[in-house]
Amino acid sequence: MNSQPTPLLYSLRRSSRAKNTRIVVTAEKIEVVAPLKVSERRIQAFVQAQQSWIEAALKRVAGRVQAAAPRLAPSEYMDGAQIPYRGRRLPLKITAGKTKTVRIELLNDEMFWVKLPAGIADEQHSTLIRQALTRWMKNQAKQHVQQLVDIHAPRFALFPRSIRIKTQKSRWGSCGPKNDINMNWLLLLAPPAALEYVVVHELCHIKHKNHSPVFWQLVAEHLPDFKQHRLWLKQHGASVMQGL
Repeated sequence: MNSQPTPLLYSLRRSSRAKNTRIVVTAEKIEVVAPLKVSERRIQAFVQAQQSWIEAALKRVAGRVQAAAPRLAPSEYMDGAQIPYRGRRLPLKITAGKTKTVRIELLNDEMFWVKLPAGIADEQHSTLIRQALTRWMKNQAKQHVQQLVDIHAPRFALFPRSIRIKTQKSRWGSCGPKNDINMNWLLLLAPPAALEYVVVHELCHIKHKNHSPVFWQLVAEHLPDFKQHRLWLKQHGASVMQGL
């Protein structure tokens, strides 16, 4: 597995007024502003050298945006609580079971059934259920992502070397230099179309390691309406990023 950091994708803006190359990080994008005569190689080297700073800035920006966004998950995981899942909110049904660990089951795509082991103190229920739901959703995310890769990858031979499900607070996904794809499991809280868009987005980076017009054209070949799914993530992503 490649241990190098995933390269950051950024937009480049040349400016006749810029005296030095600088980086602007917002909730929407990473923008590099450079003087007209600075070479692409020097810009790339500058961005690589600043990667740790950029990552930290992304997390700060994401934290501020998320703090102001409404939370999707319940404040307490109790019977009847509404759990965000694939763009919906499903009720939680809690029962006592004979299992040794907390068990999660999705009933008819309409309800989360939680079986709690006997002997657990009441004040521990909410935390243990949240942790069990998180584990369950990570496993589900892996399956849904793989299904989407199986659908879209063969069209233009966009086959990732590996797929990993991660918890991230500032990225939906990434594609490494050797085509290892990372996907944020929190996308399982968003509508299925949003997850599909991010999967397609990262698959298209296998061919185009940038956000050039040809990259977006390839995305549109897979999803002609991708812009509305990207817009949904821009409008609601901060709430999704807060997780469970």
